[in-house]
Amino acid sequence: MFDETIAEPPDISEDATLWNTSGPEGEALRSAYQKISFEDGTVWGISVAESQAQLVNERRAAQRSLLPVFGLVGLIGVASSLMLMSAILGPLRKLRADVAHRWDTDDNLTPTDYPDEVAPLVDDLNQLLHRNRDIVSGSRRQAADLAHALKTPATILRNELQAMSQAGVDTGIADEALDRIDSQLGRSLARIRALNTAELTHSRTDVSHSVERLARLFTTIAEREDKILEVKSDPELWVRMDTQDIEEVLGNLLDNAVKWCRGKVKLTAKRHEDCVEICIEDDGPGIPEDAIREALRSGGRLDTSVRGSGLGLAIAVDLLNAYGAHFDLGKSAALGGLSGRVVIPTKS
Repeated sequence: MFDETIAEPPDISEDATLWNTSGPEGEALRSAYQKISFEDGTVWGISVAESQAQLVNERRAAQRSLLPVFGLVGLIGVASSLMLMSAILGPLRKLRADVAHRWDTDDNLTPTDYPDEVAPLVDDLNQLLHRNRDIVSGSRRQAADLAHALKTPATILRNELQAMSQAGVDTGIADEALDRIDSQLGRSLARIRALNTAELTHSRTDVSHSVERLARLFTTIAEREDKILEVKSDPELWVRMDTQDIEEVLGNLLDNAVKWCRGKVKLTAKRHEDCVEICIEDDGPGIPEDAIREALRSGGRLDTSVRGSGLGLAIAVDLLNAYGAHFDLGKSAALGGLSGRVVIPTKS
């Protein structure tokens, strides 16, 4: 201190006092002062001081040393948390993947493949899978039974009307009424089946296989009428639709196209990034733009010269809507007739 005396704080108490003062040549000091009483009754005032600049430097040095340590500890903590979360969520991710796989393969989940904490959930999911399968199969069976039960009386009525017509009785109004009954029953049954299937099943269908099967059938039909069916399809066109439903949609569209075309029908099925697109075109007369809505209406028929109920397109629309798919009609740029385009999303 170069024979300097450390100043005492202005306010002295029994406790230690920390304060700032000046040292030699005006250097800033941080000082601690406390009074100490000895047994002989003497009282001493003890002061300890250090340069404030040195204290600041030491504090900065400590910060520089501790910051990397704290950063490393933080990184270790974050990494440990991520590993812990991965270990916790791993069984749940496996369960999610297995559930999606079991929907497709119709298998049951095995509770022993998962931790004890998840096993009760696996049992509940198995029961849910069984219940959904029962609901879907039951709904389809009931719809089929109802259709079969109504088909026989309708056939009898139609035969009776045909006999009466051959006998000279005018049955035009009755025939039209029976056609409408058949149309409405057919559409209602198709809607019931589609809604139950779309909501309760996760069936997957390779559309390319369905296109191949339908192409063989309708090629034969077209050749009988001296018409051509041209088919071009990408492989592996998987969609989340029941096979029977997608084939009913495509079958209705192909039936209309072959029926109304002049000589050629073209079917194209291709894959896009988030959907599968199926386009059926013909070189027939087509449909005016202002009549498209009528054509899609249940029982709507623009030409009564060809026998039919006008139900096919309406059923196709209902089935596709149940699965979140889209259908539109327009003019074929390639053939000049009608173009029906089906877009089925492949991402949920």
